[in-house]
Amino acid sequence: MAPVEIRGLSKRFGNVLAVNDLSFDIDAGRVTGFLGPNGAGKSTSLRALLGLVRPTSGTATFGGRRYEELQRPSTKVGAVLEDASFHPGRTGRNHLRVLAVTGRHPPERVDVVLDTVGLTAAADRRVKGYSMGMRQRLAIASALLGDPEVLILDEPTNGLDPPGIAWMRGMLREQASRGRAVLVSSHLLAEVAQSVDDVVVISGGQMRGHGTLEQVLGGDEGPATQVRSQDDQRLARALQAAGHDVTALAAGGGLIVPGVSPQDVGVIAHDAGIYLVALGQQSRSLEQAFFALTGGESIA
Repeated sequence: MAPVEIRGLSKRFGNVLAVNDLSFDIDAGRVTGFLGPNGAGKSTSLRALLGLVRPTSGTATFGGRRYEELQRPSTKVGAVLEDASFHPGRTGRNHLRVLAVTGRHPPERVDVVLDTVGLTAAADRRVKGYSMGMRQRLAIASALLGDPEVLILDEPTNGLDPPGIAWMRGMLREQASRGRAVLVSSHLLAEVAQSVDDVVVISGGQMRGHGTLEQVLGGDEGPATQVRSQDDQRLARALQAAGHDVTALAAGGGLIVPGVSPQDVGVIAHDAGIYLVALGQQSRSLEQAFFALTGGESIA
């Protein structure tokens, strides 16, 4: 049983079907990117998973249990939504101390998570003086306080500067390496591509793509091969004779052969007696894959 299971999840608000028959799993030890354009249903799906809205149909569970059925849920699930808030008069340390008491967590966990998110030096400052990036780190510290099995982060890099984003990337990987299931909702496509193992793409409340990052980038035909030779025109004819589609790149950039491995292209070139100059696999960028899957909708 997966740490997170969503099965046939639908949520209707009046006449608006915000989420429509959504199903996917989040596996332990992996970082999953949850992507979709503005209004795609990402936030509604996360809120249904966390028990903040009731699904119209279907289920969203942790190890087969709804969030409200979990005993000491903060030890099972840590979550940061976009609207995380803090008492401005409390220090970062005292904010975490209150959560530690209410969640029945060991008090020493406060110093552990402050160190994990890099807030030890600012722990005794009032939150009202924190920058947006510092507030984001405090929210993540709060989510980690119970040492949870599942970590859910909605737009976790908001307010972070480039060093902070690099830290976030490393933190996500470190949490997954410890066996946690990590679900990250984000609109920063380039950053997601560097941080995740799996991708879930939704649009209009429906599933548009789901799989490993390599599968989603590759598209239905799989990754393409980019090749250059001493005679690209002759190579193109040989590839076409073998039944493959070929696209010539401008300015002598070689050929793109979709759905064919570099090894197979190399065999065809060898059999035709054509010397290759360059040969390698090329996949779509995450942005290209996203627009292809969502019909060109902008992400937010």
